[in-house]
Amino acid sequence: AIGGHPLARFNLGCVEKESGNIERALKHLIIAAKEGHDGSIKPLMECFKEGFVSKDDLAATLRAHQAAVDATKSPQREA
Repeated sequence: AIGGHPLARFNLGCVEKESGNIERALKHLIIAAKEGHDGSIKPLMECFKEGFVSKDDLAATLRAHQAAVDATKSPQREA
């Protein structure tokens, strides 16, 4: 998954979470979110509510996610 597609990271995160490997799941979900994958946010929020993700880590991930989303926007794409 190194250098892989954000959707692949998201899928790996979901599989790891279902298997009970929360630490590994979080790594994949955080990477996917930082690459701009919107679907990764909901499971990360769930993990935050369950106490597996710190507030600081979640905030940093959300900022990186927004930066990745903003980086894909351009005037040509908006038109």
